[in-house]
Amino acid sequence: MKRIQLPDTLVLIFSIMILVAVLTWLIPGGSYARHLVNGREVVIPESYQNVPHQPQGLFALLIAPIRGFIAAANIIGFVLMVGGAFFVMQKTGAVDALIFKIASAHERSPWLRRLFIPLTMIIFSTFGSVFGMSEEVLPFILVFVPLAVSLGYDTIIGVAIPFVGAGVGFAGAYMNPFTIGIAQGIAQLPPFSGFAYRFAVWSLVTTTAISYVLWYARKIKKNPKASLTYEQDKKWRSSHVKSNLSEWNKRHLGIILLFVLSMIFLIIGVSLWGWYINEISALFLGMALLIGFVSHLNLSEISRAFVDGAKELMQVAFIIALARSILVLASDGQIIDSMLHGLAGLVSGTHPIIAAQLMFVVQSLVNVFIPSGSGQAALVMPIMAPLSDLLHVTRQTAVLAFQMGDGFTNLIIPTSGVTMGVLGLAKVPYERWFRWMGPMQLIFFVLSLLILIPPVLMNWGPF
Repeated sequence: MKRIQLPDTLVLIFSIMILVAVLTWLIPGGSYARHLVNGREVVIPESYQNVPHQPQGLFALLIAPIRGFIAAANIIGFVLMVGGAFFVMQKTGAVDALIFKIASAHERSPWLRRLFIPLTMIIFSTFGSVFGMSEEVLPFILVFVPLAVSLGYDTIIGVAIPFVGAGVGFAGAYMNPFTIGIAQGIAQLPPFSGFAYRFAVWSLVTTTAISYVLWYARKIKKNPKASLTYEQDKKWRSSHVKSNLSEWNKRHLGIILLFVLSMIFLIIGVSLWGWYINEISALFLGMALLIGFVSHLNLSEISRAFVDGAKELMQVAFIIALARSILVLASDGQIIDSMLHGLAGLVSGTHPIIAAQLMFVVQSLVNVFIPSGSGQAALVMPIMAPLSDLLHVTRQTAVLAFQMGDGFTNLIIPTSGVTMGVLGLAKVPYERWFRWMGPMQLIFFVLSLLILIPPVLMNWGPF
């Protein structure tokens, strides 16, 4: 039977935009009042009121993409800067030489073959848990995709190691200041309280993700044609020849050391100095210039390579812009707060265990429209914290429901600029990623519902 051919990723996202525009005609408008707490807008729970909805017509639909570009300009600019920097590094041949060197060691060492995926995913999961690695994962896609293919896996594995690794760490975080820190602050909980149970949750979800990726990796090793990106990876293999292995030299070593030092600065900057997209972009620009000079490229050659790398990612830029356009339409239509109010109403009047699980479901749905951990915490927790008191669910449990609902769906929702940026960088069509990630999402959904039962039974606090 002939397989149904799904449309291009841009077409899929534009279809979602049309759906959201239609919803602005059907869903009543609503709005919460907000006030500033420590520089962040926080919802006032009892302030919801109906407001006239603002139906988004054809002209609003057509103007939304450029507004999406404006709203997501920092992420789009960041992706282009990263792409340009990596193209400069790839022009030196150091990346290919390193990949083939690792591939050769991987073939010789049974120990490395067994531990490569688990160890690298644990590292990224730790990053996701400790400092909320999100946009920072983008540059690693450009390294791990060709590396995974060289090791006999496929593009999906190359994406899964850094992206799923960091994503499950983010969802099961035990000390992420951008989600747990903000949510606990709003819920008036001691900072990073409940560490022991959260660490157990992080260990469980990380192990689950690693097991799923290893299962798929073994499947691909046995039958490469079972890969969802088989044809794409075949083209990649044909464009890289093993002769590059003999070209490894001291200059390549210096370039890779510069890259490693840049990644160390990235981690320190994000976790200790509060770096975000602007500072990280500057770091990659500086890295590109230093790598170019070490490789004896002149400024014109560095400039041309940088622009060529950015041009390769123009489709990614459009994908991110259209993903943000969905949120522009929903916000202009005044339906985000009304949907949040309606979803919160579904939670009330149920058994505490069911209430906690419904909180998770609500957070997962809200995350489609607010794919920002800190932004969602500021919007949702002022409502969920007092609601949890009425439902006899501890606020600590409500925070856990929030972080898992916010985290796991980030790996699949088309409204996330990071998710669509990752897939664009890896050249993985969204529908193929959805087919691969769908079963894992179901596993995490069921696992999250089970994880929320013990906190309710043991009245997990402090309150």
